[in-house]
Amino acid sequence: MKFSGKLAGGIATAALVATTAFAQDGAGSSASPQPAPVEQASRPYPATVPPPPTPRESVAEVFGQTISEPVVQGAATFAPLVQDWTVGQAEQLVAVIEGIGSEGLDPKDYDLQPLKVALASGPSAELSQLASQSFVWLVEDLRDGRTPMEAREQWFVVDPDRDLNPAGKVMEEALASGDIADALMALNPTHPDYAKLKAELAATPASNAAKHKLIRANMDRWRWLGRDLGSQYLITNVPEFQLRLTVRDKIISTYRTVVGKPGRTATPQLAEMVEGVVFNPTWTVPQSIVKGEGLGAKVLANPAWGKRNGYVATKGANGYISVVQQPGPGNSLGMMKLEMPNEHAIFFHDTPSRHLFANDARALSHGCIRTERALELAMTMAIVGKGATKDEAVAISTSGKYTKVMLEKQWPAYITYFTMASDINGEMATFKDIYGRDAPVLASLDKPRVRNRTTVPTDEVIVIEDDLQDS
Repeated sequence: MKFSGKLAGGIATAALVATTAFAQDGAGSSASPQPAPVEQASRPYPATVPPPPTPRESVAEVFGQTISEPVVQGAATFAPLVQDWTVGQAEQLVAVIEGIGSEGLDPKDYDLQPLKVALASGPSAELSQLASQSFVWLVEDLRDGRTPMEAREQWFVVDPDRDLNPAGKVMEEALASGDIADALMALNPTHPDYAKLKAELAATPASNAAKHKLIRANMDRWRWLGRDLGSQYLITNVPEFQLRLTVRDKIISTYRTVVGKPGRTATPQLAEMVEGVVFNPTWTVPQSIVKGEGLGAKVLANPAWGKRNGYVATKGANGYISVVQQPGPGNSLGMMKLEMPNEHAIFFHDTPSRHLFANDARALSHGCIRTERALELAMTMAIVGKGATKDEAVAISTSGKYTKVMLEKQWPAYITYFTMASDINGEMATFKDIYGRDAPVLASLDKPRVRNRTTVPTDEVIVIEDDLQDS
């Protein structure tokens, strides 16, 4: 189905409704945007993946920071962080640890009893050592999360908070201000869902141990992300099958999604940057289909069939066959995809199989995220990102030609995995653990806190083949 100019204009109008919300919220401007250069293809372009960023590059770029703190906090790196503590400051620290259960953490993890014993003896080098040590551990868990990397399945987000709030700096400022609790609580995630989960934890009877643990696990997941997600961003909760376009933590638009099937095609957790919007994309068919399923030979043997289905096959002198599906109603990526370079080859895109959005369970894709009302989202991104005006977006989308619109203002996009969170109506809800990622997080809560731990993701990077036509 090719969108008519009238239909695309209607979609563009819906997109402009969203952009108006941006302007009213102070995140955008009501002035007509000046479009950025538009790249148009005169021939089919394969869907290529640029060189992957370094593990810390994408989020560090968002926040303009560099990584400075050691990757592992162990004995060798702890000594320089020891500072002098007074009895009054240590008493405040003890009070924080005794109440840390309200943040979903366990007082036993922070050497509370040895600290109390040292405190009873008055000021000493031992008190300063123990207080500094407990404070640093609190910073690490409140800032980065308590869950060790090996329990964070398919989690590849680079958290900028180690750079923004190094433990030594936080401790120095806390001791200088004299308010230990405020310094630590300032590390909490700013997203409203963290506060909602904290309130839910307080309202849940201790006898409901299973719910307590689930809340704690999902509070910790917020700490795995940056404390502040930014003023405007895309965020999708994979088990909820929903994508939110968000300004200052206020939802502007929501879109149903289709996400990866369980197994090796499960959608990973990422924080990346949307650099552009591709209208009328081409699709380079993976070799698992070209060769493994015989599509290449079929198109070469029956060009008329290939043309009807939008496929163009090329055979090299060495016998290598490549197949590219041209823009059109049957293209596997639909009418658009968001350009979001990452080493997993994951991105948001349209689909010709729009009937799948009516399903309740939508873990059906091969990893990428198919998005409802994708053309509306694409136009919103292009207009607000100052890549195109409304009229240009309509013209590009109806041209039938591959066109990449680069965004002057790039967007953070967060692919998250919460099994307890606010739904799109703002109500606290639980979601099915479709990938079984809760179990290792919950199990880690029953184990002693890992003290010497890496902050680098440990899971295998599974490069997702471009999404298949249907499921």
